[in-house]
Amino acid sequence: MFLDDQEQKKLRAETERRRTFAIISHPDAGKTTLTEKLLLHGGAIHLAGTVKARGQARHVTSDWMELERQRGISITSSVLQFDWDGFRLNLLDTPGHQDFSEDTYRTLAAADAAVMLIDSAKGVEAQTKKLFAVCRRRGIPIFTFVNKLDRPGRDPIDLLHEVEEVLGIRTVAMTWPFGQGQDFAGVATLFDKPGPDARRRPLEQIIATLPPIPPGGVSDPDKLKAKLAEDVELLEHAGDPFDHGRILRGELSPAFFGSAWNEKGVDEFLAAFVGLAPAPGPRHTTTGEAVDPLAPAFSGFVFKIQANMDPAHRDRLAFLRVCSGRFERGMTVRNVRDEKDMRLSMPHQLFGKERQVIEEAYPGDVIGLFDTGALRIGDTLSEEPTVEFAELPRFSPEIFARLRSKDALKRKQLEKGLLQLSQEGAIQVFALRDGGLRDPILGAVGALQLEVLQYRLSHEYGAEIALDRLPYTVARWIQGTGFDPSSFEQEVDALCVVDRDQNPLALFKSEWNLSYAQGRHPQWTFSPTAMTKSR
Repeated sequence: MFLDDQEQKKLRAETERRRTFAIISHPDAGKTTLTEKLLLHGGAIHLAGTVKARGQARHVTSDWMELERQRGISITSSVLQFDWDGFRLNLLDTPGHQDFSEDTYRTLAAADAAVMLIDSAKGVEAQTKKLFAVCRRRGIPIFTFVNKLDRPGRDPIDLLHEVEEVLGIRTVAMTWPFGQGQDFAGVATLFDKPGPDARRRPLEQIIATLPPIPPGGVSDPDKLKAKLAEDVELLEHAGDPFDHGRILRGELSPAFFGSAWNEKGVDEFLAAFVGLAPAPGPRHTTTGEAVDPLAPAFSGFVFKIQANMDPAHRDRLAFLRVCSGRFERGMTVRNVRDEKDMRLSMPHQLFGKERQVIEEAYPGDVIGLFDTGALRIGDTLSEEPTVEFAELPRFSPEIFARLRSKDALKRKQLEKGLLQLSQEGAIQVFALRDGGLRDPILGAVGALQLEVLQYRLSHEYGAEIALDRLPYTVARWIQGTGFDPSSFEQEVDALCVVDRDQNPLALFKSEWNLSYAQGRHPQWTFSPTAMTKSR
């Protein structure tokens, strides 16, 4: 594909103003509240909890599933796009519960940066550690936002020290709390301009630009200023210097403080984030080569599939991250996996469950494509059939259950539901050898996944099921010549099943059983992951 000079300039300009990022956090750290306040400050919504759409106030958004609203947690990923100060931000909201960490991993594969949200009273929590490790494996920049400063919490310096000690990443404070708890009056901005050349402000300028204190707002303003001056002096001597290169390499985390609930510190974070976070960069392919986002040919990959976002239509949307070139409505692209052409006639911009047909998109954007079942997670869509992006892995489940249908007359609905929900990655479905889906075995990372599956099969497909938990806790995909499932089961006390691609998978009752099997058969590969697609 050829682009003239004007088209190439527009591609560059649109790509450079994109910022695509995900928010990760432990449950109850305030992720949904921060998400809504970012949208509010970006002008995408006019009141937290509602969204501008055809002049009517509608319920927002990142938590679009009814079960999420009932439980008060995020259990699916969503996409929210908004503009701020000339930048186009694509916010990928991730599940906060650890049982949906695989969905989070796939979403992070589509992000160029991550915002790690920490509760000021609780510090670094267990789920934060797991999600942080995923970000480190991806090598993307990580921004730290310490939330809930309007409540009693731990000392900010202690919190940054814990981030460095527990997570193993150095921090540089970009803002600092002015007061805490009931005395929290806002944040001090420690650097003069939010960008690669940011310079630390002198203390006098920091004090002079503090947010105004409302009458009776804090108990002792002079005491707060003295504490701020003491902390700033300590940061200058003991803290890490600002280094934009280290930030982009994921070696240094810019730290911000604030309260999403009362919106203090949100604008300061946004101003620094758009200046420090990277624009979309090259994406690696299966050959090891990287595709430049400014390449003229369009390319992208599917990182999520979601069924039934609109209960009235029972449709499926594939979430596609644009990696290079300019996407145009109606264009024809190649699905590299099955070597078939597709015409993308109804692309949508996503905003939670809200959708709007778009005419174009650029690298960094996430678009929704109506899918009839032709697409799978990890698929590459490209104008260049030789381009194929690295595959997304499926992780080994830790909880297994045998599914029983409560109504034999709803068998068709059940099979459709299992197929669609497994394709979107909500659950993994396995079958006994030569048994088909007569008595499928379900695999999940956490128990809540099974609960959500049961809920969705009932409410979205009208299929009532019962689940019988199985005594297996470890699973491995097995590769190697001479593998005989029947004799292997008897030899090591395992259950052998097949996944949707007919790849053999062995279920073990304990890590000891797995180690025993590996010792008996060192010639085979016991893999904890399987790729999301097969040739």
